[in-house]
Amino acid sequence: MKPVDRILVIDDDVELCSLVSEYLEPEGFQVESAPDGNRGLEQALTGEHLLVVLDVMLPGLNGFEVLRRLRDKSRIPVLLLTARGEDVDRIVGLEIGADDYLPKPFNPRELVARIRAILRRTRTPDRAGSGQPSELVRVGEVELDPGTRTVLQKGKPVELTSVEFNLLHVLLREAGRVVPRERLVDIVLSRKFSPFDRSIDMHVSKIRKKLGDSDSGVDHIKTVRGVGYIFTRPQESSSEKSSAETTGQAGDEKSLHERINQEKIRSGVS
Repeated sequence: MKPVDRILVIDDDVELCSLVSEYLEPEGFQVESAPDGNRGLEQALTGEHLLVVLDVMLPGLNGFEVLRRLRDKSRIPVLLLTARGEDVDRIVGLEIGADDYLPKPFNPRELVARIRAILRRTRTPDRAGSGQPSELVRVGEVELDPGTRTVLQKGKPVELTSVEFNLLHVLLREAGRVVPRERLVDIVLSRKFSPFDRSIDMHVSKIRKKLGDSDSGVDHIKTVRGVGYIFTRPQESSSEKSSAETTGQAGDEKSLHERINQEKIRSGVS
């Protein structure tokens, strides 16, 4: 017998929960609901659900606190329901670790589409690639394994949400090349690009923090204004530099100056 795909809806709006069930159950999902943050968190941590639909405004623990505590122990995908026009809610939710958000009121069909998109990203490690078998990707100190959906940095695990994992996967596979924001939105979020949607930027910001970009002095992911993002390749040897695609004139000039200085030292020129 095929196992039931369970979706947990944490929302105190009984009518909304019934509406969500009405649309999701014909799609093959079993919908369970929790009316407050405390009970919702308890159910979400059982490991019995594929995804959590979480409202920000809840009695007891609010949605942000539920998400924060959930992320301490679980990477289950979370779709956050926010008030329309509340940009702060969306930004905070993505910062804490939501995989996506949907403003209220929403079209139930859009909710189904968002849930299916999130589950595709979670279940298909090679979504970022070309359909070939997934292989371990390593760029410098960062190593990503699509098969186990794990990331290591200097041998230590880096905890990422499903969206962050897939986003990093795309950037690593394209390391040394700029990936347009439009393409990232299409591949990672499975929706059309909107110039007013800053979700991808927030997810990139989270990855940067988890890789220690702001602390280590090394920028793994660089922004190309008005275009997109690039995961930089380490320039550890001249052979790597010649084989890697150049990332800009500034990098070339820096490498040239380094080589000149090295030749001066070898020649005894001060």
